[in-house]
Amino acid sequence: MSDAPPSPPAVLVTGGARRIGAAIARRFAAAGWRVIIHYGRSVAEAEQLAAELPGAVAIHCDLADGDAAEDMVERLASYLPDWRCLVNCASVFDADDVSRLDADTFRRAIRVNAEAPARMAQAFLAKAQAGGGRRVIQVTDQKLANPNPDFFSYTLSKHAIAGAIPMLAMGACGPDDRVYGLAPGAILASHDQSEDEAAISHRLNLLGRRTDADEVADACLWLSQGWLASGETLFIDSGQHLMAQPRDVIYLARENAA
Repeated sequence: MSDAPPSPPAVLVTGGARRIGAAIARRFAAAGWRVIIHYGRSVAEAEQLAAELPGAVAIHCDLADGDAAEDMVERLASYLPDWRCLVNCASVFDADDVSRLDADTFRRAIRVNAEAPARMAQAFLAKAQAGGGRRVIQVTDQKLANPNPDFFSYTLSKHAIAGAIPMLAMGACGPDDRVYGLAPGAILASHDQSEDEAAISHRLNLLGRRTDADEVADACLWLSQGWLASGETLFIDSGQHLMAQPRDVIYLARENAA
């Protein structure tokens, strides 16, 4: 009988090198998980973060290539002995609006924000070995419940992956597996915002407070325990999704300041 300690549970965080993804990676590492940090172009940030977190590794994949994304999951599943959680946090957030869908923006949004995470979830649930139940967490957006006409392709892609969550929960899971959505509100400066603009726009919610990235990370770790019924989505947005906002808060703040 081996006296070697058991391997820590592993989590793959896509887009884990920066922003909310990095906060999620740090939170899991602090809880004793082995973190796999996926990155697209942020190689320096990914390698630096991996060096900071015990046992973490950085792995590259262009999520616009669905075949490559699925292959990455299958390769990880072949050697991770206790892979319990997949967090699909990576996304592209490029501007177009409801008056004219930009075809290139739409195709990239669908590939990165919907196709890749759906295929990765399917591969994970089919291949990963875990000591307990497996968890898929798809990071979506509060815009699902509080729609506005800005960032049209992005929003469509998030609706697509949100629609996959209950279907995956019904048809691709074992009895101990769970598939969840995690829907943040405005958290960090995004698109072409300055930090001063973000400080204003990110308080346009029911509580009038700025939601912190660590709150999203804490919620993600909580979901990894599987306390909610599979197929549910948790909103971390200080109540923003309960409002009716006619435009993205980036533009609402600028219009109010003008």
